[in-house]
Amino acid sequence: MKIKPGIKAALWMVPGAVFMLLMVLVVGHFRNEQDPAKQLAFKARRVDLVSRMQLGLSSASEAEKSAVMAITDQESKTFADQAHATTAEVERERRELEEVLKTGGTQSESELLAQFAQAFTEFQRIDSDLLNMAVRNTNLKAYNMAFGPAADALDEMNRALSRIVAAAVDSPEAKKVMFLAFSAQIGSLRIQTLLPPHIAEENDEKMDKLEALMAEEDAQIRKDIDALKVLPCLSCDVDLAKAASSYNRFSKIRIQILKLSRENTNVRSLAISLSKKRKVTLLCQDTLNMLKQAILEEPVKGITYGPPARPR
Repeated sequence: MKIKPGIKAALWMVPGAVFMLLMVLVVGHFRNEQDPAKQLAFKARRVDLVSRMQLGLSSASEAEKSAVMAITDQESKTFADQAHATTAEVERERRELEEVLKTGGTQSESELLAQFAQAFTEFQRIDSDLLNMAVRNTNLKAYNMAFGPAADALDEMNRALSRIVAAAVDSPEAKKVMFLAFSAQIGSLRIQTLLPPHIAEENDEKMDKLEALMAEEDAQIRKDIDALKVLPCLSCDVDLAKAASSYNRFSKIRIQILKLSRENTNVRSLAISLSKKRKVTLLCQDTLNMLKQAILEEPVKGITYGPPARPR
């Protein structure tokens, strides 16, 4: 059967029409990719994500420092929770930017984001350790005990010893009572003055030396109190019993203070915040700055970059 000339011509035109349609789609796609408005919008989206990450890092760092410097457990926990939440948001934005760069951008931008991801992982690790320490506030608790119940116990002891000295002023053993009581008072004050340096100290060896000095003073105080107990004029003395009881209470509190001081969470968290955390934060911010600059320097068709020309 013969095909009519009109149908034959139409069949020959089909491949050409398909080819033309493909060309239109390719050119249209190319034009869309090169559309300055779309390029600027894509650039703005990336820059916005980087800027939000930078702001998030700054906010997280401020919250972390507030957690370290807070004076109560509740305040520390509140700021620590803020730091964790802000850091999680930065990670979410990083993942979003990573997906965005898969659809466009340059190889350099992807590499810079990968560098940031590596530094940010270290940032998160340090932050986690630091905040876990900060919320425990062991040094602050030690200070509160040293200047609170510990100081009260020593004050009771010293007032009791002062009453003993006053009561024995006319006794034949007055000088001995005075010497032993004053020796115990002076020793207790020496221990009291050694507590704050111990709480503030970061070095374990220096803390060992401070504790050794406290142990020497403690042994002498107990020796003085025992010597007072055997004096006939102080037999069954109520104030001497009060002084001994108050010092024993102080000694128990001192053990708790030293234990808290040894944990050193406030001192250690502050040291980390000012050293390791500061360095990794600067690295993260510098990397994001380079990434933002790389995005801004991408050429856009029809857009002129560089400093404006001087007017004539």
